[in-house]
Amino acid sequence: VQLVESGGGLVRAGGSLRLSCAFSGFTYADRGIGWFRQAPGKEREGVAYIGSRRFDETLYGEPAKGRFSISVDQGKTTVFLQMNNLVPEDTAVYYCGGVDLPSYMDEDLLDYSAMEYWGKGTQVTVSS
Repeated sequence: VQLVESGGGLVRAGGSLRLSCAFSGFTYADRGIGWFRQAPGKEREGVAYIGSRRFDETLYGEPAKGRFSISVDQGKTTVFLQMNNLVPEDTAVYYCGGVDLPSYMDEDLLDYSAMEYWGKGTQVTVSS
């Protein structure tokens, strides 16, 4: 199982970035994928999650609602996080995590302890 994040960088406040999480070693239909972030001195927090046994259901953490969007490509090998209207408080290392697709779909999946494997992260820095 491998998760590789990309797309991070430096952006000004109000700008946008699209992060990618390329995964291999498993089938998307069998897994849920989440985006999490961790700022210095803070706990890892859930940003967004996607996964479903029949269609792509999504969950969003409070910082992401109305600004970020999670999606999966047609080939079902990459999960994206589109981030718009970025603010300096969004500065963090962004990680994607994976979990064997659970039978439930609720905000517990935005807790980092729900994920079973992780990528190495990509840095996002938003300047004011």
